[in-house]
Amino acid sequence: MLREITLGQYYPTDSVIHKLDPRVKLAGTMVFIISLFAFGKIESYLVATLFLATVIRVSKVPFKYMIKGLKAILMLLMITVIFNLFLVQGTVLVKFWVFQITVEGVKTAVSMAVRLIYLIIGSSVMTLTTTPNDLTDGMEKSLSPLKKVHVPVHEIAMMMSIALRFIPILLEETDKIMKAQQARGADFESGNLIQRAKNMVPLLVPLFISAFRRANDLAMAMEARGYHGGEGRTKMRPLVYQKRDKTAYLVLLGYFVLMFVVSRLNIIETVLFGVLGW
Repeated sequence: MLREITLGQYYPTDSVIHKLDPRVKLAGTMVFIISLFAFGKIESYLVATLFLATVIRVSKVPFKYMIKGLKAILMLLMITVIFNLFLVQGTVLVKFWVFQITVEGVKTAVSMAVRLIYLIIGSSVMTLTTTPNDLTDGMEKSLSPLKKVHVPVHEIAMMMSIALRFIPILLEETDKIMKAQQARGADFESGNLIQRAKNMVPLLVPLFISAFRRANDLAMAMEARGYHGGEGRTKMRPLVYQKRDKTAYLVLLGYFVLMFVVSRLNIIETVLFGVLGW
């Protein structure tokens, strides 16, 4: 499962999405996530599906690689669906023993599942097509107006970049520790969920030691190179908007307007509920 987590990893290839300014991709991710939670109609999800599929196709990142990150949240996804399916009150659809499934529960469960899946995939598109350095520059540039109220923008962006960079490193380190302990007789596969969680406890000590050692090495390397924060620092390649970036902003605006318009329609939902008699 550790190998299936793609958050924080970069997939190098030549595509329009890779060449976009990181500020555009940050804004696009935020707009996409906001649209998922602001508009909850079936028509809206169809537009979001089409938009996300188009972006993935243009990014040239393999779809199988893109959805690897979903395996890591499969348990969370199942819990979310089950809780919404059985605990939401409304028009009873199916009832057995003390449990009941309602029409509102089905709608809420499907809606939350789609939102969670699209949120992970949408975030993965940004990290897979943007290097950590570009992501840091984009965050810092986007949040630069907050410097006027003494918010440490550069430090915040740097911490987020380091955290993203450390995710695949720590996952690889965890995988090595697990293999080393399995070679010595440790068992991480058998048993129920609670037992398997207890078996993971011996991983924490060597993993924390490794993480602190890497953090200390990074701090010493930054100090040796004279790093003292973002004050007075310049960029080797400053971010400048290109024509393709402005076009991408127009596409995002068009997407959000289209989501707003279709969210006012109930054509598919009315027809579906009429056929099913709900």
